[in-house]
Amino acid sequence: MQKKKRAGLALTIGAIVVLLGGLGWFLAGIFEGEKPGVDLQPLPEFLTGSQKFTLATSDMKRGLKELDVSVTQEGREITILKKKFPFKGLLNRDGAHMFETEFSIDPSKLNLTQGRADLRVRVWDYSRRSGGDGNLSLVQHKRVVDTVPPAIRAISRLHYINIGGAGLIVYQTSSDSIRSGVFVNDLFFPGFPADKESGEGLHVCYFAIPVNIKPHPEVYLWAKDRAGNLSRARFNHRLRKKRFRTVRVNITDRFLKRILPYFSFYHFSPGENDIEKFLQINKDLRKENAQTFYNLRTKTASEKLWDGAWLRQKNVANMAKFGERRFYYYKGKEIDEEIHLGVDLASLANSDVLAANNGRVIFAGRFGIYGLTLVLDHGQGLASVYSHLSKMTVKPGQEVMKGQVIGITGQTGLAGGDHLHFSVMVSGVFANPIEWWDSHWVQDNITRKLALLDK
Repeated sequence: MQKKKRAGLALTIGAIVVLLGGLGWFLAGIFEGEKPGVDLQPLPEFLTGSQKFTLATSDMKRGLKELDVSVTQEGREITILKKKFPFKGLLNRDGAHMFETEFSIDPSKLNLTQGRADLRVRVWDYSRRSGGDGNLSLVQHKRVVDTVPPAIRAISRLHYINIGGAGLIVYQTSSDSIRSGVFVNDLFFPGFPADKESGEGLHVCYFAIPVNIKPHPEVYLWAKDRAGNLSRARFNHRLRKKRFRTVRVNITDRFLKRILPYFSFYHFSPGENDIEKFLQINKDLRKENAQTFYNLRTKTASEKLWDGAWLRQKNVANMAKFGERRFYYYKGKEIDEEIHLGVDLASLANSDVLAANNGRVIFAGRFGIYGLTLVLDHGQGLASVYSHLSKMTVKPGQEVMKGQVIGITGQTGLAGGDHLHFSVMVSGVFANPIEWWDSHWVQDNITRKLALLDK
């Protein structure tokens, strides 16, 4: 009998333990402390206009109970989204455990003022924690409402620019502007602060009209602020048409035999003959070189380095002009067409090459079809190029003065004879060098505008 009583007591205690264990598990389940998951995207620093947000919430235990999205600004709270999720099934097994939605916030429709506005997302679950209110997940995103674009206006008045030539504009932006300049169609020419200490937002911008641009290009001032707001403003300008000559260039086998060995570094397609190799150099390598030249624009100094009219090489004759359209012929058949983006200057073989103006060497080395090449930065996007050299006497990073010997002429690259190929670039876009050699042009188009900064 005693054994049966003890066995019965053990069973009773075991049942109580199981019951208590089950009760503990049940209570732990309904009083679980895991907060709902919340993922809000995007999280912009600024709100400049109507912005769409994606919200994903989840609670895989007790399930979602309530969602509240609001914007607060200066003590005012605006409800954006409010949703309650019903309790379904035993222990809410059939309730909402995942929820995704999209919503938009439009500052103008919500009458938000300029300045800070906080986005707040609150999500509760069906846990019995916190007196039955459930676990709360809170996401707050601080951002600034800024829907006002930066101001920008021209200071200099008249701007006459030749097709293929360059121009300068002096302009002013509001203090919130972080980037500004001139657009010529899709080409951007950055502006540079004229006086960093004045705080008046004065800028200068050198820009160019490409020689091959289509008629009636769109030219305008542009500015961007930290919030991403954009401004554009037109300014008074006149584009002058410029006629460029056409030239026939006859390619001979003798010429090919002489220049092709220089390009042994280039990876030609298998089985190509000499004329096919030439076309690959004249087309593909030329494009690669143009992109490399364009990329050098980022190495410019923010301050003006040059002074006065640019120096033309001494005792030289013009062998080829800027902007001339070259048609290449081989055995009487036209095979290619390219535009010459510099001036070819010839004198005695192995003549000294002089720096056109004060600057800093930003490239010195072999440069594809241009052979040994030097590029000088003159600040604020201006650069000069010296190609087909046989020797260079300066190194990258070195500062040079106008008239300083920087190299020796030669016939490296795709040169038909000893000469200097000289170019001017404006933020990576080639412009007519002849303008910069003309002291009257420099005075009328550049110096007088810069003088406005001193008033």
